[in-house]
Amino acid sequence: MQDAPSIFSDFDLYLFGQGTHYQIYEKMGAHPRTVNGIQGVNFALWAPNARAVSVIGDFNQWDRKATPMQLRHNDLGVWECFVPGLSIGTLYKYAICSRFNNYHVDKADPYGLSFELRPNNASVVANISDYTWQDADWVAQREQRQKLNSPISIYEVHLGSWRHIPERHQEGAVEEDRFMTYRELAVALADYVKKLGFTHIELLPITEYPFDGSWGYQVTGYYAPTSRFGPPEDFKYFVDYMHQQGIGVILDWVPSHFPKDGHALSYFDGTHLYEYSDSRKGEHTGWGTYVFDYGRSEVRNFLIGSALFWLSEYHIDGLRVDAVASMLYLDYMRPEGQWITNQYGGREHLEAVDFLRQFNEAVYKHVPGAITIAEESTSWPLVSRPTYVGGLGFSFKWNMGWMHDMLEYAHLDPIHRRYHHNNITFALMYAYSENFILPFSHDEVVHLKGSMLTKMPGDLWQRFANLRALYGFMWGHPGKKLLFMGGEFGQWHEWNYKESLDWHLLDAPSDPHHIQLQDFVRDLNTLYQREPAFSSRDYEGEGFSWIDCHDSDNSVISFMRRGHRDEETLIFISNFTPVPRYGYRVGVPHPGEYYEIINSDDLRYGGSGIINDQPMPSAPRFWQSCPHSILLTLPPLSTIVLKWRPGEQADVTNAATASQAPEE
Repeated sequence: MQDAPSIFSDFDLYLFGQGTHYQIYEKMGAHPRTVNGIQGVNFALWAPNARAVSVIGDFNQWDRKATPMQLRHNDLGVWECFVPGLSIGTLYKYAICSRFNNYHVDKADPYGLSFELRPNNASVVANISDYTWQDADWVAQREQRQKLNSPISIYEVHLGSWRHIPERHQEGAVEEDRFMTYRELAVALADYVKKLGFTHIELLPITEYPFDGSWGYQVTGYYAPTSRFGPPEDFKYFVDYMHQQGIGVILDWVPSHFPKDGHALSYFDGTHLYEYSDSRKGEHTGWGTYVFDYGRSEVRNFLIGSALFWLSEYHIDGLRVDAVASMLYLDYMRPEGQWITNQYGGREHLEAVDFLRQFNEAVYKHVPGAITIAEESTSWPLVSRPTYVGGLGFSFKWNMGWMHDMLEYAHLDPIHRRYHHNNITFALMYAYSENFILPFSHDEVVHLKGSMLTKMPGDLWQRFANLRALYGFMWGHPGKKLLFMGGEFGQWHEWNYKESLDWHLLDAPSDPHHIQLQDFVRDLNTLYQREPAFSSRDYEGEGFSWIDCHDSDNSVISFMRRGHRDEETLIFISNFTPVPRYGYRVGVPHPGEYYEIINSDDLRYGGSGIINDQPMPSAPRFWQSCPHSILLTLPPLSTIVLKWRPGEQADVTNAATASQAPEE
């Protein structure tokens, strides 16, 4: 160890104390450094209640006395030392002796950039600044690609179970599946996502975590990509490759809680440093985790620094913030008498609200074009509205209510759906109160909830038809789209984080339904990006209007999506029963011809082949509040999309008798 000048300026420390040093990760943690011509590593740690701290590692045989740190900045409790001769790849921890109760503990680095592969948990000295990015074109276009009026279709992915690679061991020729690496995933996943037409991927947390079964949601390394799939530079390659293929990368980020693992943040320096000390505020007993102390400036700085770190250093395009509801309410999952009110006697967590606003303001200021997404399941107002009007400042909010209503409806036998028509119409009552994303997420295909396909009622054909109709309705509904992996081809098994998706289903010539469903999702995404009406007025009430939301007896629903020009108008009609409707009259806004641009009942998607293969001329007959109307055939368990083009209207008398079937 060698005495060396501190890497902290007084201004650094002032900002850290204020909670606004958003590049604090450049100072805290372990960083290669040269002092007086000698190469080594500088270590810096925040531990204000420690009596002594030392760096231990493989370089000093984990000897607590060998490499003491110096308390450089007493007021803030920042410890620092420079150790010459150390290099990239050195394993280390901090040995902390607290001022209280003679508490001794070995801790991983809160600002560590890399960690050992679990079950080991030491930090690893890393240098992440040498990578040469090649995504300048994407970054330049990102703001335009992620605007509110841009098409955003997200493929949600758990990297550990998307696809495994069989591996044969030489000893005994044992075969097992292994994880794909970041570099392998980059090529395979980008090719797949690009083929299916998704604009973005969203990764379940890849911030380092110790337990596979947490899916990444119990984080111990807020500045490190998990070592399960490779080193940090390989994750940079992953993001870079995605961008070069025109695919955005959103990362699940978890500032709502952290695990109690002894090597990580919990009871860090012999005190509740990162968490609230009162368990009624600082613990989620149902999850077995601690809650961050959002009232402490240094903790807010740690978290917001982490957010900006991923957006800046790894070029992540957006952060989806997990479990926002648990942050907003002091009584979340807490029985009566086991929570503390705020200063006004209410249940709102005011410190967490301030933190979320500060987080969003920092993202928009420092990383223009990046987006933030709230997973928030309550009616908290203005989640996706600017902070200057009293909002939380998120770009988007998951529409959890829509997801639950639609899945409850889709699960019903079609004969009962007429009594639950409100499930598919209610979301439009509040559709424009937030900037919503419509999710069918990982949470809905685990814990015995079944896969998307097994949620659907009926026989084999009806299950797939129901799912296609549901996806067609989803893509037509206002809001951006998110679909969890496996749902795009109708996996039978619910998601298991230990196993690869059932890719063999796409290779079964005797059962083409899965690849046909995949084709339908691909074509929906193609239309979604091609037709402005799908997204250009997503969050404007003028971009949507019902044609008929009252036909509950037939479980049929029809609506319009509008772009900024009349010729961009699209008509969506969903029939959620297995009964085809012949001579079904639908109101339309303009005179001319209407033609199908997609039909989920098409033979190529596995449907029954009931399509409208000829243009349908409108008649000047007022219908469903529209000045014109058309007659069409409505397939069973289907969603169809029509597009308008100017032309001659049909004779109203002939149009009314064009089908032998009655209109009503």
